[in-house]
Amino acid sequence: MNPPGNSPTRRTLLASVAALGLTAASAQERSEPVMNSNGAPIAGPRNPEREQENPDILRPPSTDHGSMPNLRFSFADAHMKMREGGWSREVTQRELPISTTMAGVNMRLTSGGVRELHWHKQAEWSFMLAGRARITAVDNDGHNFVADVGPGDLWYFPAGIPHSIQGLPDDGCEFLLAFPDGEFSEDSTFAITDLFTHNDRSTLAKNLGIGINALDRIPKEELFIFQAEPPPQNLSADAVRNRLREVPSDMVFRLMQQPATQSPGGNVRIADTRNFPISTDVAAALVEVNPGHMRELHWHPNADEWQYYISGKARMTVFAAEARARTFDYRAGDVGYVPMSMSHFVENAGSEPLRFLELFKAPRFMDVSLAQWMALTPPELVHAHLKIDRAVLDQLRKDKQPVV
Repeated sequence: MNPPGNSPTRRTLLASVAALGLTAASAQERSEPVMNSNGAPIAGPRNPEREQENPDILRPPSTDHGSMPNLRFSFADAHMKMREGGWSREVTQRELPISTTMAGVNMRLTSGGVRELHWHKQAEWSFMLAGRARITAVDNDGHNFVADVGPGDLWYFPAGIPHSIQGLPDDGCEFLLAFPDGEFSEDSTFAITDLFTHNDRSTLAKNLGIGINALDRIPKEELFIFQAEPPPQNLSADAVRNRLREVPSDMVFRLMQQPATQSPGGNVRIADTRNFPISTDVAAALVEVNPGHMRELHWHPNADEWQYYISGKARMTVFAAEARARTFDYRAGDVGYVPMSMSHFVENAGSEPLRFLELFKAPRFMDVSLAQWMALTPPELVHAHLKIDRAVLDQLRKDKQPVV
């Protein structure tokens, strides 16, 4: 045993490897960083559970090369803010430095749990993961909005528009929020209770045209998330009469009711300003990939891609030019990121269907397909580059197939 404070010597490390009985062949079977004659088994401290979650980091494909920024962060590693009524956790540029264009918040509200009345400098886009919620908003022209949302539904609140979210019976809800600003944080939200706490009561009373005593019980600090009674079951019972009626642009989009683009290996549903006009700052795609298939090799010419993995297991290789490429592994609850124009594919690495979101700080979803590009380019020119037979090139699909 080494004396306290001393580092292991080369001899003790080799002895540890020998004690484990690790040869190059057995090391590959045990998910060691060994591939053929390259690498060596780990003899020092390790985290086997983490290594199993990221096998392509431990033993990268031979095509990976060069330095790349980290393109993965898990909500499981994010700080949890727990309140009576629910919880919230966020992945921003602080947690994932490459993510300059988008930040995400995962939130859970109990039945009756309220994300208090608030607004942001940034627009808010959301995808309902589970349960049901009631949302409210009032726009700058005085139109109001109240709606119920369930799994697969989206909502969008433009920047600066005040709104709220409340979980409905029986078990509340959970959802993903996305904001088109990597530096966004829930801590920078403008909250109605915080506003009341930091304005003089006489000023507030004069502004609202009420007696000052009516403000005696206002909270002393921001509520953020709090428990309240569930709203009326009948949505119409929560309606507020308004001579201007509801907002002219619907703030809710029923994504799962939209026809999907079907491909041999899965499907894609897209939501952008073409079918969800109010969502001017965020375009999105919900991708479903069957086992044994992949989101085709492609890139996005108009924006970085921020990903959220809903279910299944995935592996993604990103090519960054200059002989740089890196492969990452993802599971449910993970966030991925791909800078604009970097080519990538997302492969279903498990035995269950893979579902994930692609989000973009852009009004429209755009992608370029490698296969379609090659199929629509003169075959002699493609052959001159890649030496692929003309007969093979003639078989390439000219129509885009997002999942193959």
